[in-house]
Amino acid sequence: MEKKTIFITGTSTGLGKLTAIHFAKLGWNVAATMRTPEKEQELQHYENVKLFKLDVTRVEQVQSAADQAIAAFGKIDVVVNNAGMGTYGPLELAEEKDIDWQFAVNTRGPINIIRKFVPHFRANGGGMFINISSLMGVATVLPLGSLYNMSKFALEGLIEGLYYELKPQNIELRLIEQGGSEGNNFLNNIVWNKDENITVYDELIDKVSGMMQHTDGSRLDDPQMIVDAIAALATGESNRFRTVIGEAGNGLLALRNSVPIEQYLETMTQNYQ
Repeated sequence: MEKKTIFITGTSTGLGKLTAIHFAKLGWNVAATMRTPEKEQELQHYENVKLFKLDVTRVEQVQSAADQAIAAFGKIDVVVNNAGMGTYGPLELAEEKDIDWQFAVNTRGPINIIRKFVPHFRANGGGMFINISSLMGVATVLPLGSLYNMSKFALEGLIEGLYYELKPQNIELRLIEQGGSEGNNFLNNIVWNKDENITVYDELIDKVSGMMQHTDGSRLDDPQMIVDAIAALATGESNRFRTVIGEAGNGLLALRNSVPIEQYLETMTQNYQ
C-alpha cells in the first residue's frame, strides 16, 4: 500500500505539532511547516517527517515550501490549514497592522495554500484540504473577538463556497470547529488592542481577559480530540464537512441554532454584564 503524505501548516507548537507527531506515528509522510524550522528540536527525530520553512502570509514561501515538499515526497494527499493567530479587544482600538495581520494569517493564508495545491491535487486525481477553523467561525461566543470572528467566518464561507468548484475535481474540503483546548499556546499568541487614553472598554477587557486566563481546565477540550478528528477525516473514517469539537462547543452551537439571533446575542451579552 502506498504511503500517504500530509502537509501541515503551523507545526512549531500546539495542535500543529501534535498533529504532525500523530501522523508520523501512523506511518504517514509528514511535511511539517513553520516559520523557523531551524529552531525545531522534536519533529526532526522522526524519519518520515521533513521540515519546511513557511510563513503562510508570504506567497513566495508558500510556493517554495509546497514545491520542496512535493519534490521530497512525490505527492501530497492531504493539506491541513492549521496556522492561525488571534487579535482581541475593541475594534476601535485595533492598530491597522493587526487588522491586516489577523486577516492575512487566518484567511488569506489558507487561500494562498489552497491556490497552490489545487493544481497538484487535480493532476493526481484528487486530494483533501482540512481547515482548522473555530467555534467562533460559526457563532459569536465572547465580546472583543470581532476581528477573530471575522477571519474565521470568512474562512467558513471560503471553504463552503469552494465546495462547488472543487468537488467535481475530486478535491475534498473539510472544516473543524474547535473551541478552547489545553496546550495550544493560544493565550500566549493573542494580541490585545488597548489605548490608555480610552477607558470605556477597560471593564469589559478585564472581564474577558480574566475569563481567558482563569478558565477551568475541565471546560477545555483535550487537543487529542482535535487530532483524532483530523485523522478521521484524512483516513476517510469520517466524511463530515463540519466537525464541531467538544461538549461545550456543541452545546453553544445548539443554542445558537435553536433561538433567534437577537435572543442569542442578548443571552451571551448577559454573561459579561
